[in-house]
This record gives sequence, structure tokens and C-alpha cells, in this order.
Amino acid sequence: MAEKKVAVVTGGNTGIGASIVLGLAKAGFNIVIDYIANENAEEALEKEIVKLGDQVIGVKADVSQVADLQKLVDKCVEKFGRLDVWVNNAGVETRTSTLDTSEAQYDKVLNINLKSAFFGTQLAAKQMIKQGTGGRVINITSVHEDWPMPNNTAYCLSKGGIRMLTRTAGVELAPKGVLVTAVGPGAVETPINKSTMDNPELLKKLDNAIPVGRMAKPEEIANAVVFLAGDGASYITATSLFVDGGLMHQSPGL
Repeated sequence: MAEKKVAVVTGGNTGIGASIVLGLAKAGFNIVIDYIANENAEEALEKEIVKLGDQVIGVKADVSQVADLQKLVDKCVEKFGRLDVWVNNAGVETRTSTLDTSEAQYDKVLNINLKSAFFGTQLAAKQMIKQGTGGRVINITSVHEDWPMPNNTAYCLSKGGIRMLTRTAGVELAPKGVLVTAVGPGAVETPINKSTMDNPELLKKLDNAIPVGRMAKPEEIANAVVFLAGDGASYITATSLFVDGGLMHQSPGL
């Protein structure tokens, strides 16, 4: 029987990350969940994965610190002996504009979103190359890697940076057997959008702006990640897969 593949998911205990963790576990991966807060949520998720017959460990790590990213790789290899898929999912936003963003806010967003993705990609790829097995790096970006979101400038900047990380690292690492892709969600039913979901008028306005007519469920984003982690995506690299219900292409028809 083939050895089970192993995936690391940063920010994997809540929101989209938790759905990605469950999706990969259902697809037969052993899992390393990175988390920094909500330890109870992480423990509950571990129990769900164990029920699926997969092995799982949680590692408390601050992904804005390279040493903590290395700890994630080391703990993964120590427990499972290999690393096959690395998902750069951790992310934050400040909802501040170009004129209003402070240095501290900028540093927080860029370090957690972009720096972590860069060094996560670097360290994961080094391990995959060392193993001689190759692997996959999957970055969770956003429609805002390409689509401006006024008054959330640092976030857009971080996601735009991950777009070019995906393309450039994808080209560099392909000859070494490491494929780098990105998943760009649109509006998703997660706690970050609770204020919109709790306001019927705002929710209707958002749904009307999405050609499919509704927000995505977190598992619909996870499905794209599972696809990119699997055998069916063996010829895909250096590109983004947008899962947005057509949002980026909506137009009032003017």
C-alpha cells in the first residue's frame, strides 16, 4: 500500500483553513494544522480528522516568523517522515486605506500574508526537493490579487504579491518537481463576513453582484485546493484558479 501523503495547512483551525484541512483529510491526506489562536477549535478539528481514519497533529506557530515556519516543516517530517502539500492559507486584513494605514498595520498584514507565503514556499520546497518526491505548494489568495478593493490596500498588496510569488516560484521550481498554484476565493461564508451575512440588505446587494447569485461555502474553496493537491492537477503550475462565482467578471452592462 502506498504511503499516505502529508499536507500542512497554515491558519488551519478556522474559516476556509478548517474546510481545507477537512477536505484534504477526506481525500486521504495526513494533516499538520498550524494555528496561533482558538486552540479549542483546533482540538475539535483534530477529533474530526481522527474519525476519518487519518493522522493529524496541531502545531502552534506564528507564520510571520521564519523560525516558526521551519518548526512546522520539522514537526511534519518528524511525525510523518515527509511533506507533500503545503497550503499557505493564513491571512489577515485591516480594512484601511492608502492614506490611513499605519506602519504597524502594514507590517502585520504583509508579514502574516506575504512573508509567510514566501518563506513557507521556500522551506516547503526545500524539503520536497530533499525528499526527491517533489510536491505541491498551494497559496490561498483572493479575487483581490487582481481586483482592487478600495480601503483595504495592504491586504490587496499582499495578495497581489502572492500572485507573483505563485507565478515566479512556479516557474523556478517546476523543473525540480514542485508545482506552485493559487486559489483565489471571492466572497465566502466565513466569520470574516459575518457583518454582511447578518445584514439582509447588505447580503442581498452582495448576492446580486455575484453572477452565481450567492456567496461561496468554505468547502467549495476547499474542493479547489483538494483538486490542485491531487493527481488531476499534475500539469498545472504558476497560475491561479479563481473560485468566485463569476464575481470578477460581473458588469452592470453599461
